[in-house]
Amino acid sequence: MVRQAAEHLYELVTPAVTALGYELVGLEYLAQGRHSVLRVYIDADAGVTVDDCARVSHQISGVLDVEEPIRGEYALEVSSPGLDRPLFTLDHFERFKGRQVRLVLNAPWQGRRKLTGRLRGVQDETIALDLDGEQLLLTLAEIDKARLVPEL
Repeated sequence: MVRQAAEHLYELVTPAVTALGYELVGLEYLAQGRHSVLRVYIDADAGVTVDDCARVSHQISGVLDVEEPIRGEYALEVSSPGLDRPLFTLDHFERFKGRQVRLVLNAPWQGRRKLTGRLRGVQDETIALDLDGEQLLLTLAEIDKARLVPEL
């Protein structure tokens, strides 16, 4: 249900974000009753400033006020992806191949839901991860959350 709501929200806000010249990296919808959060990640070639986030937030708020896809109160957060950039699509996993990534799986793999490994890329809709010397193949549906490990 939450995944379907997130997909619907993605479809609603994408035109508003792209019309302003930004890339919609992805969004997270955390349905928590009166404390629900819609977190929207945007990016641009020149980077993202606080003013950019405010501009996009204002635009998205207008769309959400008209469409009312979320019942009740919620907080809207708009931000850059940051150093620990979240990965949402197969294109993201391919774009950042060679980088370290932290994953949270929907179901345990060898008793673990949290994994850190190096992205090898995408092969036939499957994400290849180098994990402790062995290759793990995962589908996007098996991954709950994925973030880059910052390289400083």
